[in-house]
Amino acid sequence: MKWIRLELNDVEIKQNTKIIGVITINYPDKYDGVIINTQIFDSNEFVEFLTCNNKSIVQKKSSRIFINYKTISDNTIKFVAMIKFKPNKIHDVKFRVCIIEQNKEITEDVTWAKFI
Repeated sequence: MKWIRLELNDVEIKQNTKIIGVITINYPDKYDGVIINTQIFDSNEFVEFLTCNNKSIVQKKSSRIFINYKTISDNTIKFVAMIKFKPNKIHDVKFRVCIIEQNKEITEDVTWAKFI
């Protein structure tokens, strides 16, 4: 069993369509939090994070966000994101989640999508 797992509602992303991600944590020890990193290849644009665990995100345009362990309930994180720019070609999009303990990455999971 993986210590952390990321699932997306769809791996074919379209402009202005909600991307719903669910992160499941099975890590048995203490940890500080979880980082979500995103990268849109061949682009200078960002994934815009809208909500995390039903709370609005202030810094929406970012390639990464940190979720403190204190805000994680039932070892699950649900986020909603969106890509707003109009693509002129298909882009690979990488979603990477990591468990952080004492400023170190303990384990990760990576999911790939296409922005079409």
